[in-house]
Amino acid sequence: MSKIKAAQGHPYARIMGVGGYRPTRVVPNEVILETIDSSDEWIRSRSGIATRHWASDEETVAAMSVEAAGKAIADAGITPGQIGAVIVSTVSHFKQTPAIATEIADKVGAGKPAAFDISAGCAGFGYGLTLAKGMVVEGSAEYVLVIGVERLSDLTDLHDRATAFLFGDGAGAVIVGPAKQPMIGPTVWGSEGDKAETIKQTEGWDVYRDGTPDKFPAITQEGQAVFRWAVFEMAKVAQQALDAAGITADDLDVFIPHQANERIIDSMVKTLKLPEHVTVARDVRTTGNTSAASIPLAMERLLATGEAKSGDTALVIGFGAGLVYAATVVTLP
Repeated sequence: MSKIKAAQGHPYARIMGVGGYRPTRVVPNEVILETIDSSDEWIRSRSGIATRHWASDEETVAAMSVEAAGKAIADAGITPGQIGAVIVSTVSHFKQTPAIATEIADKVGAGKPAAFDISAGCAGFGYGLTLAKGMVVEGSAEYVLVIGVERLSDLTDLHDRATAFLFGDGAGAVIVGPAKQPMIGPTVWGSEGDKAETIKQTEGWDVYRDGTPDKFPAITQEGQAVFRWAVFEMAKVAQQALDAAGITADDLDVFIPHQANERIIDSMVKTLKLPEHVTVARDVRTTGNTSAASIPLAMERLLATGEAKSGDTALVIGFGAGLVYAATVVTLP
């Protein structure tokens, strides 16, 4: 018989607060057209994107995260010292070590929490949310700060007609804490590594050790392959998340998919047969694709504008490089 004492956790977990930060510089499509042969109409028709935000030198991954985290902490009504863990999902923090989460934890005044980074691309927020839920339920942390943050402008090839217009910068954060009833549903997540080449960084950082590259590494993708996978396979995952939560599309109030492309969003809405009363996040129009930050940023905007309200039932799904995905149903804070 084991002599190990059981952890004293909580029966359930919930999102208690949300915050976001968008860089001050707004970049319209006209700026993108300076380096690619395209048009504003083509970009909008293919992606829905009209503008995106690009960070200044001062708006670092850490700085944007601290701003978003501060808003989430205030929204949750807790103090920074109560945070037991900090999880940061990003692919655009360029130092392999230490984890940027440790710097962010210190700057928000969280004391000495567990702190680590994860790399799960555009599904990173869902991965972080699932880990945070497990910590609260298991008892290793009372409150967990989850951040999705990207400076994808640093990894954008402005001469790549397929991707130059897609990416933006920003940070989104949530606080996950105890609940007395289920408010974060089971996560449906996974990976399809055989499709890893469809979204990738063009070169590894070792090119700087082994030689002088012609240009800085960037994110590239096979657009049509990614589109087909997202539309057909991710709609299935979204339905599985609804089933796992024990609800139907009619029970939803809000749908917050990863803000990759408005055509993908429209196709998923149609495939899932979402009723007209369901509010659909379309933050991609003015924020672009911010990878791990896109879901919490979209969530924050919906709540701030009143398009969604506290207590609403929302389906969230992220998907991207890996290829990886994560979907769950949550109650909005």
